[in-house]
Amino acid sequence: MNELFQRRLQLKTNLQKRKSLFAAWTSFHHPSITEIFSRIGIDFIGIDIEHSTISQEQSQRIIAAAQAGGSLCLPRVATHNMEMIKRLLDSGADGIIVPMVSTPQEAQRLISWIKYSPRGKRSFGVARAQGYGFDFAEYTRDWNKTSTFIIQIESVEGVHNIEKILSLDDIDGVMVGPYDLSGSLGIPGELQHQKVKAACRSVIAACRKYKKSCGTQVIEPDDKTINDAFHQGFNFLVLASDVFLLWKWAKRMRDCVNKFKKKFRET
Repeated sequence: MNELFQRRLQLKTNLQKRKSLFAAWTSFHHPSITEIFSRIGIDFIGIDIEHSTISQEQSQRIIAAAQAGGSLCLPRVATHNMEMIKRLLDSGADGIIVPMVSTPQEAQRLISWIKYSPRGKRSFGVARAQGYGFDFAEYTRDWNKTSTFIIQIESVEGVHNIEKILSLDDIDGVMVGPYDLSGSLGIPGELQHQKVKAACRSVIAACRKYKKSCGTQVIEPDDKTINDAFHQGFNFLVLASDVFLLWKWAKRMRDCVNKFKKKFRET
């Protein structure tokens, strides 16, 4: 088993053991951002295809940059789409993150698209993932046992069905999507509302019961917010994203610029 396959197996094993893990998130297509993120010792980099303009071709470059830097790469697809998942996997993705999974039937269908026979129905092709043919035998032999599948629970229905969903062996982890979850609960954006917190606790408890990893995104990561997230019961954390980093920096700089402009006007 080559080094990349070993790293994939290690991530999958760590998720199954509910180890404390960290990830970064990119919504911009330039691979330089991924190269920077890959230097900080994270366990994987997520690509936000769902809420960005990142294309299939750009995704492949990000995947390659992450793997070259010693990280793994898990794209988050925009929707439940077999073609998109197939093309990302053939581009070399180490696994897939899928948003808005609400029923065990949806989860099982996704598994069938991700895994090769006999556990799924993924079609066999020759592309970057298979080393353009050089690694075809090893890749197709080891993919099912090394690839990672993470779902996002972002609806009331998903919370209600969480135990049935997690009974599926091929799910390695769950990410809670608090923004969409708050919208599904009728309180959009109220992330500290007791209903949102209760829904998160239900998902965390189910993940603990079924020995699945449970993660979330920390918008402003620091010692306190990271400790708080682990204390809540999450065991893998997505540390902000390039968008959030730039947004928060821009807000601080806007306040700084306005302060000095006001000062200059008064002198």
